Amino acid sequence: MKFRHRVLTGLFLLSTITYLDRVCMNVVSKYVKADLHLNNQQFGWILGAFSLSYALFEMPTGSLGDKIGPRRILARVVLWWSGFTALTGTAFNFISLLLIRFLFGAGEAGAYPNASIVIARWFPAIEIGRAQSVIWAAGRLGGALTPLLVIPLVHWAGWRWSFGILGIVGILWATAWYVWFRDEPAAKEGISDEEVLEIERGRKIKYSDHQIPWKNVLRNPDLWALMLMCHLFFYGSYFFTNWSSVYFQEGRGLTEEDTKTFISLSYFLGAIGCITGGFLSDVLTKQYGLKIGRRAVGIGGLGLSSLFFLMAGLTTNNQTAGYLLAVCVLLKDLALPVAFAVCVDIGQRNAGVVAGAMNFAGQLGGFFITILFGIIVEQTNNFNYPLFMIAGCLLVSALLWLRIDPTRPVAIN
Repeated sequence: MKFRHRVLTGLFLLSTITYLDRVCMNVVSKYVKADLHLNNQQFGWILGAFSLSYALFEMPTGSLGDKIGPRRILARVVLWWSGFTALTGTAFNFISLLLIRFLFGAGEAGAYPNASIVIARWFPAIEIGRAQSVIWAAGRLGGALTPLLVIPLVHWAGWRWSFGILGIVGILWATAWYVWFRDEPAAKEGISDEEVLEIERGRKIKYSDHQIPWKNVLRNPDLWALMLMCHLFFYGSYFFTNWSSVYFQEGRGLTEEDTKTFISLSYFLGAIGCITGGFLSDVLTKQYGLKIGRRAVGIGGLGLSSLFFLMAGLTTNNQTAGYLLAVCVLLKDLALPVAFAVCVDIGQRNAGVVAGAMNFAGQLGGFFITILFGIIVEQTNNFNYPLFMIAGCLLVSALLWLRIDPTRPVAIN
């Protein structure tokens, strides 16, 4: 196995743990709400606190990773969020849980921008799409495993101890990563000279200068289009991350067992979508160029997902709605690794800043849909209205890919 594939294995585990910790609150929502006496509107603010802090700390941690390297940053952020994952089980009321989830999000921010920095430094340009697809497929695998692992764990130990156990897993990863990983391939003991040359010849990025040209970055229209695309994209993503359990059980009247099945199926199909999207984008890029290779997957995946969200909201059959929503995840996640590949395409040596900016906008979308879902449902008692809104957001997100040009770097000094 080449050393860069071992690095990718480490990122695979990172992404899996990220989504285990992130989706856990969705899976145990009915227990937390009952124990702390929370309604859906209050629970929406608790879920939204994570998204807001995640958004606020995305660009700073992405920028810091560009400057001092992803080894130290990833170790620090995983230790931080794992600590607050464990502390989630100590919450005793609305305010305490709100604060803990806000600090949890602040810690988890920067995980994916810094993973993009690792990919930018360790992989040739032609392998970026597929490397991103593996990372995001791992996140979906983590989401698929969460209900299968956490629900039995909750029945055995309670929801509070479940968070403590998940926190320990993250601490073990952070320790191993810091000891083993190195920021540059040439600095890693045991890697062959041939692989170092293969990586360095295949990448466009140089690290002699860590000055960030903020004016050029923030004036770039492709970056703004990318940020708005991700903002609207994440309206769909955070429905599944935060509200799918409540939707299936309270909105559709499904059992906990059926809910567990549909959430796991959704994330499993999402993993397939991530792998397919990344590899398909690289294949199309090789045949038709970078612009078509990235845009075709983004437009197709998000456009079709919009249609399936609409159909899920319109159907009166609860089981059909579950399957339609599962397919939504597969389709929209075709575009996910492609979006982060574009961050490397146009960000180059500032890939962490660009990924952080895009994910910042995306997390704001996650914050808004999380809050809006709780408010709309609490005020109207209709769980399908938010799905119609999400369908419209995904359609606009698909069309924005026509404005994103992955061939133009955000800054050239």
